Amino acid sequence: MARSCRLVDLGLLDYKAALALQHRCLALRRDALLDRDVFFLVEHFPVLTYGRRSGAEHLRVSREFLENQGIAVFAVERGGSVTYHGPGQLVAYPLVHLPSAGWKVVDWVNALEEVMIRTARHFGVDACRNPRSRGVWVGDKKLGSLGIAVRHGISFHGLALNVNNALEPFQWIRPCGLSDVAMTSLAFETHSVLFMNEVKKVFVASAEAVLQLQLDPTSLEILLTEADGKAHAHF
Repeated sequence: MARSCRLVDLGLLDYKAALALQHRCLALRRDALLDRDVFFLVEHFPVLTYGRRSGAEHLRVSREFLENQGIAVFAVERGGSVTYHGPGQLVAYPLVHLPSAGWKVVDWVNALEEVMIRTARHFGVDACRNPRSRGVWVGDKKLGSLGIAVRHGISFHGLALNVNNALEPFQWIRPCGLSDVAMTSLAFETHSVLFMNEVKKVFVASAEAVLQLQLDPTSLEILLTEADGKAHAHF
């Protein structure tokens, strides 16, 4: 039976703000001030993020070059290596309490990959897994990346699916710590212009089916107001 989960579309948001929001909601979920899991959708301004297993050794350009390009760099607690986020890329951060949802971590990661595979398939792109690296691939090109962290049984961080974002910034890093990986996007593979709202609808439907969730659209304001109200009532 599908679990009810809040769906919050953050639009285009600075990575630092989105990271702080995840940490805030993680604490609220841990303390039961959020009574349901939360699924965030977002696009980010250009940014590079490092996972736990990587660092500056995977940069192909200098920090000065990145600063001149307006690209911030963050080291975060998710799994995986270095990746790029930018407008036109669909990023999803599911904050899900895995034990109560019946997920083991490895199965959860497999399921997140399956969501991207089904989304790509809808647009005629044959994506698959590759033992070289987590995420989804089209042949020897990577279409979507994945890296999570788990605290208090709650999974956060998530996945990034390339829709119609610029691919050049991936050339400035070793994506996923691999030196010979090219990145691709749904737009590149289909030779067409894809509208993010359409891709989001397909992605949400795929997520509901694979993750056994009922995603209920909610504004961020309502989500946090309800949590704050419970916090005040508790004290």
